[in-house]
Amino acid sequence: MTSQPASGPGPGSAIDAVSKAIIEQLQEDGRRSYAAIGKAVGLSEAAVRQRVQKLTDSGVMQIVAVTDPMQLGFSRQAMLGIKADAGLLAVSDEIAAIPQVSYCLVTAGSFDILAEVVCENDDDLMLLVGRIRSIPGVRSTETFMYLSLRKQEYNWGTR
Repeated sequence: MTSQPASGPGPGSAIDAVSKAIIEQLQEDGRRSYAAIGKAVGLSEAAVRQRVQKLTDSGVMQIVAVTDPMQLGFSRQAMLGIKADAGLLAVSDEIAAIPQVSYCLVTAGSFDILAEVVCENDDDLMLLVGRIRSIPGVRSTETFMYLSLRKQEYNWGTR
């Protein structure tokens, strides 16, 4: 029987309460110093740095700058609902590899795949939808253009 090391998670392992607290600290402020996080969770700065590295290396979390696409010149965002015939994982992987796709998932429901896209303009969106429709296995798409983003947060904590 093996046990999880006290220094943080490995791939596929459960996250302990201290690592969850670190994640919550970073969700509140991704620029918070390791020293400040250490004070909040009861660890040294070095221990926090090590845990954060393990959390990012294992894919549990990412530390990124969340931007407003409109202010960066991307005037068209949309969610695409995609119905596929077969090879769902292969189709979704091909869609996920497209640079304009920021989020892609396989779903249960009326659509097989949902893909969030960020495009420069309507022409860019139209070309992208055509590209996705041409992928073998894609049966149909439906485009839900974003008119007004009312909330976008990533601070739901670790519950």
